[in-house]
Amino acid sequence: MKKTVVLNVVGLTPNLLDRMTFLSQWAALGQVATINPILPAVTCSVQATYLTGKLPNEHGIVANGWYFRDECEVKFWRQSNKLIQAPKIWEMAKAIDPSFTCANLFWWFNMYSSVDYAITPRPMYPADGRKIPDIYTKPVEVRSPIQANLGQFPLFNFWGPNTSIASTQWIANSAKWIEDRYNPTLTLVYLPHLDYCLQRFGTEFKKIDKDLAEIDAVCADLINYYEDRNAQIILLSEYGITNVSKPVHLNRLLRENGLLTVREEMGRELLDAEASIAFAVADHQIAHVYVNDSAYIGKVRDLLESADGVAKVLEEDEKQTYHLDCDRSGELIAIASKDAWFTYYYWLDDRCAPDFARTVDIHRKPGYDPVELFIDPQLKFPKLKVASKLLKKQLGFRYLMDVISLDATLVKGSHGCFPISSAESPVCITKNDFLNSSLIEATDICSLILRHLNSN
Repeated sequence: MKKTVVLNVVGLTPNLLDRMTFLSQWAALGQVATINPILPAVTCSVQATYLTGKLPNEHGIVANGWYFRDECEVKFWRQSNKLIQAPKIWEMAKAIDPSFTCANLFWWFNMYSSVDYAITPRPMYPADGRKIPDIYTKPVEVRSPIQANLGQFPLFNFWGPNTSIASTQWIANSAKWIEDRYNPTLTLVYLPHLDYCLQRFGTEFKKIDKDLAEIDAVCADLINYYEDRNAQIILLSEYGITNVSKPVHLNRLLRENGLLTVREEMGRELLDAEASIAFAVADHQIAHVYVNDSAYIGKVRDLLESADGVAKVLEEDEKQTYHLDCDRSGELIAIASKDAWFTYYYWLDDRCAPDFARTVDIHRKPGYDPVELFIDPQLKFPKLKVASKLLKKQLGFRYLMDVISLDATLVKGSHGCFPISSAESPVCITKNDFLNSSLIEATDICSLILRHLNSN
């Protein structure tokens, strides 16, 4: 098989490509197509479709997180590859050529898969409450030497208010590290930097031009490196970011109508999902709404449809139309208006918000929270507060990094539903003559990768 590298530049769209010096010139030498995304156009679902060629009702990844009914818990950002319920690209390729090898660098569901080489974030959580940056690798022998060579994975630059190009650069460096030592046939590289600045600022170019230049430089380095090794490059993105100005609090709406239940702990409120008649698992611009009592489905649907910022509510027949008829999906699925997005907030008084609401805690929150990208602007001396928390950490004390805002209006970009125009659609770029149209389906990416691997 012919050596192939897939660079996943999250958030890249035609209107952004035009402002990137290297990538726009490189793209002009090949073929460019926009990708017709799936619903929901969110990281885990899209990546699963790209890697399997299947839709969410076939591979089972209906969102970045969902309600695990048998455990009565909402869980986001799980890592086990076994959650994808369909064959993956590397399994298809190895069936064709047993000598084929694959490296998966930071694409999601990257633990316990059948790839040959894997690296993914896996922080350590000691009993004293600390969060220590670390990675999971396959083979396990990669973990120590790669961090000895490249430095500790910069977890706190990967997500949160301190996110920067440093984490994407580390991933790019790790790709070259793996390449130099193992020379995999297929390498999958996740480059997320644009995603985060776009959620902060939307497509306000004055605020993101520096970020565009930074990711352009990382891509230039990687593409030149791999082309020198005679690798074929496929550069693609998962979705485009839409400018938003309207956060929609579906869970508060359900609670105000007596449908959502909370449990109080030490004066704070926790969502009690299974005790609720209905609750929403918010994920950018879509929300799976789970209705525990089917007699209330009509009432819940009417409430959702009446909410400002909700464009559409999918019931059983429409879920089938959008390939979301899966037992992991909610009984109803809400889709946001183009200028709106869904929060997970369920408390009615910020004084009762759970302690994790003001922290970066992607696993405890029962929904996706882009406000984690913002330090609370109401803090008088935010750097001093962060420094005092870090001092407690260094001294070995328990601490709570409660510096995140609860002001959802800070978020200026989102995604999940269909793009407004082709200029805001995800892209696919290759120098090979394999794109038969200027618009391809998300399900075509898997076969496109296979075609590159099997090319002469």
